Amino acid sequence: MKSMSAEDSRPASRYAMIRQVLHDAIVNGAAAHGLVLLEAPLADLFGTSRVPVRKALNLLHDEGLISRFDGRGYLVNPDGGKIEPLRLTLTHKQFGLDSSEELVDTRPLGERMFDEIGAALSTCIAFGHYRLDEQSAAEYYGVSRAVVREALMRLRDRGLVEKEPYSQWLAGPLTAREVTEDYELRACLEPEALRQTAPDLSRETLEAMLARVVRAQNSGQCSLAQIEQIEEDLHHRCLAGLKNRKIATLIRQGQSPMIISRIFYSQLGIGPDDAMLAEHRLILELLLHGAFDAAALNLKEHLHRARQRMLQRLKVLSVLPEQEVPGYLTKLS
Repeated sequence: MKSMSAEDSRPASRYAMIRQVLHDAIVNGAAAHGLVLLEAPLADLFGTSRVPVRKALNLLHDEGLISRFDGRGYLVNPDGGKIEPLRLTLTHKQFGLDSSEELVDTRPLGERMFDEIGAALSTCIAFGHYRLDEQSAAEYYGVSRAVVREALMRLRDRGLVEKEPYSQWLAGPLTAREVTEDYELRACLEPEALRQTAPDLSRETLEAMLARVVRAQNSGQCSLAQIEQIEEDLHHRCLAGLKNRKIATLIRQGQSPMIISRIFYSQLGIGPDDAMLAEHRLILELLLHGAFDAAALNLKEHLHRARQRMLQRLKVLSVLPEQEVPGYLTKLS
């Protein structure tokens, strides 16, 4: 297994990575039958909180690779038979991995909490209005309240939460109006930003971005991490050289499209559509040919079309069952 890259360390993909490592170890026979899998030791091994570990274990249980027993945790039990618990210290070796392989998330705690809480909010605010309790979140993740508050302040800057005068943190609801306003704002700002930043983009960078889009088109499927990377490439990395920080902040706050995409992927397994990939590809190809004005014009058209696609997806979400949320979030409406 390869080392985790920055794009693979996002919480939405972290549970998938953990699930894949455990899945491969079980299927390949590296993980002994009967091995007891506990959340806390696995969280330590992977350098994460228990939340993605719990989700990974639930998925493996649904797949019939592990089973519950009269004790804490799960047993490696791909055959589904009666089996004795094998309690061993969980190490790289237990899963057929080399001890030099980097599974630990070495990012600062504040960065990890920013991602963890942001992911939790992203999966629920399409379904209503929520209140977030700082102390409960700190206890849930096993961190200090100051770390949670730091993450929430950053999430407020991204437009995911707001703070009420009486110190309540609120999030959602994500509505059609908010999606429309996000796209209208981005359609005004991003094309002009691209005109300013495009001349400084290196050919190597653009070719790498284009290659990711082409791979997604050819494979016909994408992981959530790949989808987010493609979106990040065009809408943030291409604009990273923008000198007007206020405009850059406003662009960065347009979170609703990726929130909807995350929910769509996690609930329905649906990634980007062909039109989205084709639009990204055309813009990147124009940038590579130095046609900056044409690229900006096509970016504006892409945002208008993307708005309609996201509004349609939001309608679909309205009939889906609500996702389970962490205990530190309370639904208000």
